[in-house]
Amino acid sequence: MREHGLVLDAERHPLALVMAQNNLPHPLVPPTLPPNTTMPQRIGEIIESTTTRFTAGAYELLAAPPFGALVRAQAREPGAAVYGLVYEIRTGSKEPGGRASVRGRTYTGRELYDEEIYAEHPDLAEVLQTEFSAITVGFLTGDQLYQYLPPQPPPVHYSVYPCDEAELLRFTEHSDFFRAVLFSFQVPGDEALAAVVRAAARARAPHDDRAYLVRAGREIAALLKDDYDRLQAIVRRIRP
Repeated sequence: MREHGLVLDAERHPLALVMAQNNLPHPLVPPTLPPNTTMPQRIGEIIESTTTRFTAGAYELLAAPPFGALVRAQAREPGAAVYGLVYEIRTGSKEPGGRASVRGRTYTGRELYDEEIYAEHPDLAEVLQTEFSAITVGFLTGDQLYQYLPPQPPPVHYSVYPCDEAELLRFTEHSDFFRAVLFSFQVPGDEALAAVVRAAARARAPHDDRAYLVRAGREIAALLKDDYDRLQAIVRRIRP
């Protein structure tokens, strides 16, 4: 058995012995993907996880999913996954407390712009890291989808995948997650919700996009019935 890259000897490691005796998988082995989902290429792995949100490091520099995107994190339980809505994307130094330095002008005085800087300094991929944070909006167990907090957050170092159009359509058939996004603490919930509503409407175009926007608008109106100004601001953001 392996634990964080080390082989566990069942005769020496108590956990390995118990798991082997009961014919159980090691608890750190990634579980299988939920049924009826595709196997897209993973885009990152979790580096921080709590009950209500998680942060992942992207495997490619500047290649985070867009703001408001629905992503799926692999859960520890077999056949389970946790869904999150991206609300923050950041790129910075991998070193704790470090900051990126200016690279747009060489010692010889040559000017570099934008993508030229990355082409001239391929080492940036080793010293910088792109991260994205997502608010937890639901989870999947087997084939059953729930739009409330899972029993456990996804573990650190587990994989994060982008949700394809089919997953986005299925998840946004219900709007129970709207409340969690709108009333989340220290999260730009209005903007994130508007972004996922726009994406869900585009996925339903050209036949059901307007009907979906009407349904979503009514749900938001019910949640913000006592805050007309905030409601109007969100409606303007989801308007096609």
